Amino acid sequence: MNMKNLKQFIIQETIRFVETANRAAVPEKIWKTPLVGFADVRHPAIRNLKQTAGEHHQMPEDVMEDAVIVLVYFVPFQDFLSKENKDKGLATKDWAQAYETTNAMFSKLNQHLIRVIEEQGFSAKESPEARIFYRDEVISHWSFRHFAYTAGLGTFGLNNMLITEQGCAGRINGLVTNLRVSPDQPQQEEACLFKRNGSCGLCLQVCPAKAITEQAYDRRKCYAQCLKNAEVHTGLGSSYSQGNEAIGSEVCGKCVAGMPCALKRP
Repeated sequence: MNMKNLKQFIIQETIRFVETANRAAVPEKIWKTPLVGFADVRHPAIRNLKQTAGEHHQMPEDVMEDAVIVLVYFVPFQDFLSKENKDKGLATKDWAQAYETTNAMFSKLNQHLIRVIEEQGFSAKESPEARIFYRDEVISHWSFRHFAYTAGLGTFGLNNMLITEQGCAGRINGLVTNLRVSPDQPQQEEACLFKRNGSCGLCLQVCPAKAITEQAYDRRKCYAQCLKNAEVHTGLGSSYSQGNEAIGSEVCGKCVAGMPCALKRP
């Protein structure tokens, strides 16, 4: 299979898997068609991750010695999830459930993609750091958003989310691989209206934690709000903690739901 066909094959396998998982979703479909990108591990945006995303950020070659590509995908939520969650206060139960269900689906999707890639004579691995959230630092050492940016899936909004052609209401995941395919390139134009021309900033206004300003994003304030939601949304899962640490779904989404960038690139 040539480089172009191999790339399309991986994209279609990702889409097909999500469509199949959607049919099993209860009580209704959770996801729209995923977007898939291929980030070059040699790109400066990845080589500089320890400066831009954190000094302890894991590098692709730490996961796979012969890493060539970070395969990354964005799975958008169905529109109703964003529309339901746009009111003030805590996140809706449906939003919290979608978060947990999506994270659980990612594990199965990644295993499927690993098998598919191996059948084509290549290898792929998940980053161990992708499953860990360091509460003392309020940070992960594996930023799918930065890889998705490098893969051309979107650009960062004022809300610190990645705004794609399908908006920013959804989840991102992926794999490190030695696939020999042509990498994608970052988008050049800002998707965020505020960053593009100063015409929005709605996420700044609606954030219940006041974690967003024109200059910065305060992850500790943001996480404090997520913990308030976790106290209410229990029994749905706790994606990044186990045992006694599993307190509930650490979600919010108010800076996403109902925004001009929630469901599409504005």
